[in-house]
Amino acid sequence: MTAVMNPVQHYLEKAGMNVADLVAATRLDAKVVKAIVTGNYTASPVQRQRIAAALGVSIHEISWEHSVAVQHIRGNGPQCGRST
Repeated sequence: MTAVMNPVQHYLEKAGMNVADLVAATRLDAKVVKAIVTGNYTASPVQRQRIAAALGVSIHEISWEHSVAVQHIRGNGPQCGRST
């Protein structure tokens, strides 16, 4: 049977915590924690351990993928008439 994985935001709400509480509990940079919670950044293994411990869950219960589409920003895309 496959375990159900939920994003960090789910466990944050379930624990009755906000981002500031998670920052204090993990001692990680506030910008990094906010980016992880919103799905804009994939946490490192150490960051995953700290966040999971602060939320009282296993790292395997949290879905760590990006929830926001990654955009490639190079400045020479289709708007310039040539492919990247």
